[in-house]
Amino acid sequence: MAEKVSIEEDMKSANGAAHLEEQESGMANGLTDRKKNGPEALSEKLKRIAKANLLVILTVAGVIVGVLIGLAVRSAHLSNTQIIYFGFPGELLIRLLKMIIIPLVVCSLVSGAASIDPKALGKLGGWAMLFFLVTTLIASAIGVIMAFIIRPGTLTSSKPSLSVSNDGVPQSKEVVDSFLDLVRNIFPSNLVAAAFQSYATSYKFVKVQKNDSANVSYIVEKVPYGADVDGMNILGLVVFAIVFGVALRKLGEEGEILIKFFNSFNEATMVLVSWIMWYAPLGIMFLVAGKIVEMEEVGLLFASLGKYIACCVIGHMVHGLLVLPLIYFIFTRKNPFTFLLGLVTALATAFGTSSSSATLPLMMKCVEEKNGVSKQISRFILPIGATVNMDGAALFQCVAAVFIAQLNNQPLNFIQVITILVTATASSVGAAGIPAGGVLTLAIILEAVGLPTNDISLILAVDWLVDRTCTVINVEGDAFGAGLLQHFVDRNAKQEEGAELSEVRLEGIRPTQQESSPLVAKSKEALEEGVAIAAARPSEKESIM
Repeated sequence: MAEKVSIEEDMKSANGAAHLEEQESGMANGLTDRKKNGPEALSEKLKRIAKANLLVILTVAGVIVGVLIGLAVRSAHLSNTQIIYFGFPGELLIRLLKMIIIPLVVCSLVSGAASIDPKALGKLGGWAMLFFLVTTLIASAIGVIMAFIIRPGTLTSSKPSLSVSNDGVPQSKEVVDSFLDLVRNIFPSNLVAAAFQSYATSYKFVKVQKNDSANVSYIVEKVPYGADVDGMNILGLVVFAIVFGVALRKLGEEGEILIKFFNSFNEATMVLVSWIMWYAPLGIMFLVAGKIVEMEEVGLLFASLGKYIACCVIGHMVHGLLVLPLIYFIFTRKNPFTFLLGLVTALATAFGTSSSSATLPLMMKCVEEKNGVSKQISRFILPIGATVNMDGAALFQCVAAVFIAQLNNQPLNFIQVITILVTATASSVGAAGIPAGGVLTLAIILEAVGLPTNDISLILAVDWLVDRTCTVINVEGDAFGAGLLQHFVDRNAKQEEGAELSEVRLEGIRPTQQESSPLVAKSKEALEEGVAIAAARPSEKESIM
């Protein structure tokens, strides 16, 4: 019995039930047991709730105050240098979060993959990838539908004219080369370089001599060549960390020391994250304020591209407030908005930083402490989700593609719409979890359906706003994926526990069943006959004598 109790306690701690019990007891909301302490005053109750949720309140307040400060400082007409100085506290937050990304992703995935059985690991990874794929496809479909309903590209007779530079527009790239780059980045040639560089294909034009029978002619051939560009190759690091964790588990006792090292490293990193979280409200406030101060021609921007912005934001709201919660409710039968409340700090950070990778440390903290997701699941699934799950980006890319087609008066047929859906879903896997990462993959979609890439400059003009809602949806999808996997793990654990209990009961019943069975009765009769024969044998001997 003692062993059974200890097993159950281990299971509870492993699947995060301890956190849920704390939530149910009211500790997470700052509520205490009224029966023990008696009725408390309303002011005391509010004080306890505010104290327990202080970080959430400060983070939301940071976003609101940042908007107000930004609008107020705009009238001061700061120079470019003054704007950089003004946004310095926000820049510090981004640097702190980026500093923690690589150790967090690598250590959490290695320890997560090493602590889970390879079969269970494959099952978890399969379910996670299926969830991410389905939700990204749904998000892409919502984007296309919203763009055809609102028709953001038919606002004016002429294209919007905005003073936007083309510096941020990515070079047009062949679709095949884009997907080959994705595969190349999965297998980085240098792990150290992968921490700050990724592989990208560029093109050079080569003059090739063509010899005919009579004339000698020259043709210009477009030849692809690879080069390392600035930007973390997070996809390659994720794949390596998972495979390395599985390899450590295969080593058995020899790998235990290294697994403990990565576990300790991971725990120390999470302590650093908890310290950074208290600086997040101040950093987010200056990030939002600085971005608002940077804006130029706000009135013209919203007049020209207001329908496009509205289309993206409404699509994100539909996906984030209806689709994802509905999927979570259908499978778990739990209130999805209670789950969302526990993510407020991470979602506000996502809105402020525009980076799903930078939000990853805070998201891990929120799902583990507020929503009862176990460390094994959150630290394995969330880094993968931050890399491959880009619901918000896929939705925005589909809206942008249809928007550019409408601007250029190019009707899209059914095949082109399907191409946009599939390409947006596939290219979002390789989208970098950094600000404006989705714009880089938008060029792939435009090339796939034959649309001009020059109009991406218009998308860049409002990307500072749309990218924030994209990031919120991206990290929300990751969190719901972790919550669903935790539910499946808990359900399987309960089924296995019920099967073990039934086996124990059967073992207790078997002896009584055997005593009353006909086989036992026959064996008793045989024994009685044997005793009777043995008793008769001495009398036979006496008679012979």
